[in-house]
Amino acid sequence: MGRPGQRPRLRCYGAVRTVTGSRHLLEANGDRVLLDCGLFQGRRAESRRKNRELPFDPRTITTVVLSHAHIDHCGNLPQLVAQGFRGEIVCTAATADLAGILLEDSAFIQQKDAEYYNRRALERGSDDRIEPLYRIEDVWATIDRFRTVPYHYETEVARGVRAVFRDAGHILGSASVGLTVELPGGGARRLTFSGDIGRKLMPILRDPEPLVPADLILCESTYGDRLHPPAGEQKQVLARVIGEAAARGGKVIVPAFSVGRTQNLVYFLHELFLEGRLPRLPIFVDSPLSSRATLVYRAHPECYDEPTKDTFLSAGHDPLGFRDLTYITSVERSMELNTLEGPAVIIAASGMCEAGRILHHLKHHVGDPRTTVLIVGFQAEHTLGRKLLEGAERIKVYGEEVPVRCRVVAMQGLSAHADRDGLLQLFRQLPEPRGQRALLVHGEPPQSEALAEHLGALGVEARLPVEGEPYEL
Repeated sequence: MGRPGQRPRLRCYGAVRTVTGSRHLLEANGDRVLLDCGLFQGRRAESRRKNRELPFDPRTITTVVLSHAHIDHCGNLPQLVAQGFRGEIVCTAATADLAGILLEDSAFIQQKDAEYYNRRALERGSDDRIEPLYRIEDVWATIDRFRTVPYHYETEVARGVRAVFRDAGHILGSASVGLTVELPGGGARRLTFSGDIGRKLMPILRDPEPLVPADLILCESTYGDRLHPPAGEQKQVLARVIGEAAARGGKVIVPAFSVGRTQNLVYFLHELFLEGRLPRLPIFVDSPLSSRATLVYRAHPECYDEPTKDTFLSAGHDPLGFRDLTYITSVERSMELNTLEGPAVIIAASGMCEAGRILHHLKHHVGDPRTTVLIVGFQAEHTLGRKLLEGAERIKVYGEEVPVRCRVVAMQGLSAHADRDGLLQLFRQLPEPRGQRALLVHGEPPQSEALAEHLGALGVEARLPVEGEPYEL
């Protein structure tokens, strides 16, 4: 633990040379502020070990500052609380609302997946068993610790440590965080945590705001080596993929994150519907979590951008609902989709095909050559979604091997993450980028290293951190 009078320092314990498990520890003035506490996602055994065995004592954490509600940023908070954390979790109001439902869903899925996995293991005569990482009671205890703060309002989060949120434009309520640490002998040091940065001109949400200038910037680098096609072009791809699948009499199965990606897809589908560019077919969002998240989106129109307000709200339209769209929450209705005849679009979580109802839809449909699996987001290494994207001929779903005969189409232009130029623009907007220090996280090495090289051309001293190594502000 940092001692009073010691220069503030940062340690990165997650999202280091990978994109999952975001958690970074600021030690200052004898207190410890944890930035995010997300779930690590990947190989089952490795994921469970990293998620259970926290590299610090949760009882010593003063406060958690949460950038946004995606599960790789908030998903291990209940584990932190269960192991003794008793401080506040500070975030925006929309983030608190979304995180609450995401964590409840995470606990439910873990419980059900454990029951299913253990039952199949018993049937196979195996002694292999798994336990949920946490239960619903841990989630409720976590929700009780949220304290919400609006954008642009500076608040104290530890002794001599103040935080201010700026709109990151990534998902509803997402924020980059500027932290000011007052030094005992006078003066201050500043740390900015980008969280996940969104893209300009994406539907529903405002564009990301500039970062707070700082002595050290902790920046995501998910797409630091590439440029996204314009989001508007992806709407055309969406129309084409659905049209072609419908002509074959097949279904389009879309693994999608329940928060952000699903709402963007629905927004584009609504626009295509109004433009008369979709074939007449049923569209289902088959996810209780996506349905609940959409209600939260509807409850926070203050986060919407002007085009959404002008195009939909001013005309009395719901941007996230239209005639051919059905939100499904019940298990019975979900199971009925597996025997549904004819073309349809089914959007379901999880986005990396690691849990949830998407697994059942993949199990029933990837063997059908008429089916298209539409990948609309980043797929971390070793996830089932990544295996599909890389052309696996067979996949394992709930311990059973399933042949893959369907088409797999990638549509990466819907990403809610800034691309290389979007990230570079954040640094160009700083008063003086030359000499700026930056640690690049939330990216696999090729992406992070490429961004570091481009930042170097701007005069930014950018590097990839070593997990657990201290970096002074």
